[in-house]
Amino acid sequence: MQTKLWIDGKSVDALSGRSFPVVNPADGSTLTNVAEGGVADVDRAVEAAVKAATGPWGKMNPRERARRLFEVARLVRERLEEFALLETRNTGKPLADSRDEAGVVADCFEFYAGAVSKHHGETIPVAGGGLDFTLREPVGVCALIVPWNFPMMIAAWKMAPALACGNTVVLKPASYTPLTALLLGKVCSEAGIPDGVVNVITGPGGVVGSALAGHPGVRKISFTGETTTGAHITKVAADSIKRVSLELGGKSPNIVFDDADLDLCVEKSIWSVFSNTGQDCCARSRAIVHRKVYDKFLDKFVAATKKIVIGHPEKKGVQMGPMISAKQRDSVCKYIDAGKAEGAKLLCGGARPGGALAKGYYLTPAVFADTETRMKIVQEEIFGPVLAVLPFKTEEEAILLANDSPYGLSGSLWTRDVGRVLRVTRAMKTGVISVNTSTSVHLEAPFGGYKTSGLGRELGLKALDLYSEVKNVFISNV
Repeated sequence: MQTKLWIDGKSVDALSGRSFPVVNPADGSTLTNVAEGGVADVDRAVEAAVKAATGPWGKMNPRERARRLFEVARLVRERLEEFALLETRNTGKPLADSRDEAGVVADCFEFYAGAVSKHHGETIPVAGGGLDFTLREPVGVCALIVPWNFPMMIAAWKMAPALACGNTVVLKPASYTPLTALLLGKVCSEAGIPDGVVNVITGPGGVVGSALAGHPGVRKISFTGETTTGAHITKVAADSIKRVSLELGGKSPNIVFDDADLDLCVEKSIWSVFSNTGQDCCARSRAIVHRKVYDKFLDKFVAATKKIVIGHPEKKGVQMGPMISAKQRDSVCKYIDAGKAEGAKLLCGGARPGGALAKGYYLTPAVFADTETRMKIVQEEIFGPVLAVLPFKTEEEAILLANDSPYGLSGSLWTRDVGRVLRVTRAMKTGVISVNTSTSVHLEAPFGGYKTSGLGRELGLKALDLYSEVKNVFISNV
């Protein structure tokens, strides 16, 4: 288990000598203690990354760079069970989910390894005689700040395209979940990526994240997390005119029309809000349901919710594990109390299991009916297993309800009417929409949000734009 900082191809202690505990949310036990990086550690990581940018990595031809990224993918697959077990013990998500996500990490490095040679400039016909063309060049040192809900997967989403474009990186994992990030740094070294190209700094976000955002050696910040922190990072980064991309909060709608296949809708929709214990910025935490099928939807959804298997995440067949921390569970419980106080009807869930699960941070999934758009549980991101269900009568009302949010990250639409699909998806102010399914995030397609859900697009070939500069060159024929 990697517990030290990863800087310039080596495991090193924090200069302060301090460390902090990493806890298993399934039982509250301490897994290990990890080095607590500080501003001085950020300085030496950035220094290593700056140096590496002009070293062998900066001079490496694209084909060889792609080979190294393919090798990262191979090593991740080879050690998939190690990655998955670390992720489960660190986050509390079911082991089957962690295995899937470790596979996505490998897929991500393979995808961007293949993209290395496909990301190129263009020739442009201009009025003056001569040749005009563009070059794609690395941005430089990229600071990648990832959250605790999908730590290794989102790290790969950022690292792989950044490295594919020839950049060097400093990865800052969340303090709750640093273990797979540290392992990934070591694996990159084993894959032949030169020292200093990948650095991993663990420690408090208020110290390490802020230091990275303000560091003059960092040219690009990619942050995934909650909206308030994203705004702070943008302000700090503005002083040195850094590139900033943000993937922030969400309060995504799940619109269900009266012609929808309700059985399929419910089967998929319970996981669109309760997967990862609801700790997902894409969670469809607002179900907006046509009045004709409102009661039937609630009956089916509550029945399906009550069948979800909650338990220790390493046990076979478990579908939902604990929340990340006692603090996060307490926050969600306050929202549940607020929903009841504002007059919403709690149909199921919202309880802390006892018995063998009492030591962990478990919470049964909650479904609220009779909600109104101005309630806290409808407007604010809860980041836990809570669904608010709202009725609507007309297509126009459904669109208004869907857009009545400061967020605009994701959403789903259930209907058999193709014309309605075109009208509603165009009208929804959200970055990612799925129709008759809850699957909306694809490695090959752009991902990101409108409004306070963020800036820029990750994944797909669009992500390469975040990590490259465009240089225009004109050669006169005179």
